[in-house]
Amino acid sequence: MSAAVGVERATTDDPPPRKRRRRRWLSWTVVTLLAVWAVIRAGGLEQGSFLTQLMTVTPIGAGLAALTALLSLLRRNRPAALAAAVVCAVMVSIVAPRAVAAEQPPAQGAPLRVLAINLFTRADAETVVDLVREHDVDVFSALELSYAEVERLDAAGLARLLPHRVLQPSFGATGSGIFSKHPVKELTGLFTPVGHNMPAATVTLPGGGTVEFVAVHPNPPLGRKTEEWNAALSAFPPATSSTIRVLAGDFNASLDHRAMRDLLDRGYVDAADQVGKGLVPTWPSFRKFPPIISIDHILADRRVSVRRVEIFDVPGTDHRGVFAELRLP
Repeated sequence: MSAAVGVERATTDDPPPRKRRRRRWLSWTVVTLLAVWAVIRAGGLEQGSFLTQLMTVTPIGAGLAALTALLSLLRRNRPAALAAAVVCAVMVSIVAPRAVAAEQPPAQGAPLRVLAINLFTRADAETVVDLVREHDVDVFSALELSYAEVERLDAAGLARLLPHRVLQPSFGATGSGIFSKHPVKELTGLFTPVGHNMPAATVTLPGGGTVEFVAVHPNPPLGRKTEEWNAALSAFPPATSSTIRVLAGDFNASLDHRAMRDLLDRGYVDAADQVGKGLVPTWPSFRKFPPIISIDHILADRRVSVRRVEIFDVPGTDHRGVFAELRLP
């Protein structure tokens, strides 16, 4: 009698065949989509606005693949669980190295402390100036720089800390600027900016050495602007043996974008990636919503040693600030 009841309970607890088939179909659909995502990312095959934006959240995709594997296993769909686990392993192998510090070149030249912040035209000026002062910043790349924000920053003390500048502010989000502790000279003809204002300057360091510096802010890859975004990243100059160059700002790109990796392959390293902070997100930075993607970067000539990187919340803007302490060759 008890055995019969046990069989009856087991039969009752199992979902009906139609529901099981629906669950399996759903699991395999999710696994297939994740697998396509992994293949596109691994092969650098993204095209168009949607896939380009999707690549930005590949670290989250790795977590989704792990969750899918677990749920499939709990639902006794072992083939789907195994497939999802393989997809997860592929994605993790792509993104996990960013959490590990890389070996640095033996650079023994002058230090260069760089700060990059998308100010959103209204970032809290006192906080920005405090960051500049606290970290003894040499060069500050300011994106979405409005005329009013320049006045607020100077009123808060930035003019005393970083008196040299090449500014291209605007009344809206297109403005950008370079603020420097050391003398600067505007650099024209280095590349053709595509998107927002992107000033370039030669910074003369104590001792006579120079660094070419670019404030970076292409349009985001949204809709028709995707082609412009690709063109902007392609337009940035490659590193050269004769010049040390730093590109800093809001790239609207992550290391999971082929266009960004192509730029790095032209002779640069990502500072955060070099010290194991390449997975720290920088956008969107709101109190109620934690940032989820990493699109703000400081890129340096691969001969440069990255000693330290810090990422800060800045009131009044939807981007986090990125600071890097570099050592030049």
